[in-house]
Amino acid sequence: MLVRLLYASRAIDSNPDAIEAILAQSRNYNPTCGITGILCYGGGIFLQAIEGGRMAVSELYGHIQKDARHKDVVLLHYEEITERRFGGWTMGQVNMSKINTNILLKYAERPELDPYSVSGKVSLALLEELMATASIIGRA
Repeated sequence: MLVRLLYASRAIDSNPDAIEAILAQSRNYNPTCGITGILCYGGGIFLQAIEGGRMAVSELYGHIQKDARHKDVVLLHYEEITERRFGGWTMGQVNMSKINTNILLKYAERPELDPYSVSGKVSLALLEELMATASIIGRA
């Protein structure tokens, strides 16, 4: 049973080394658990989609909720899926400060990442747009 979970959180430390440490840990851990996904970050906010088996995704989300590197963790969207959308990444990444602001304006009131102010479906549509425009890096 495959599932997709989308959540948002605020970074305790948003310096590039801290973000790289989160990505490195994900890229080491995720392949052994069958987890794939992407992490978007900007303005101290994380938007992450994770896909995989129901138990593996649930366990990872539970860990994220307790992770001292995150605060204000909120579940945006959860669904059973027939196939992965982000299967090409052990943990792809998008630095939102480096994308065209028109993409953000398409889905939000302002050209900034704020998944707390939009629906989970809108956040998922933003991720799909980022994938379609080749904004995701870190393919592994």
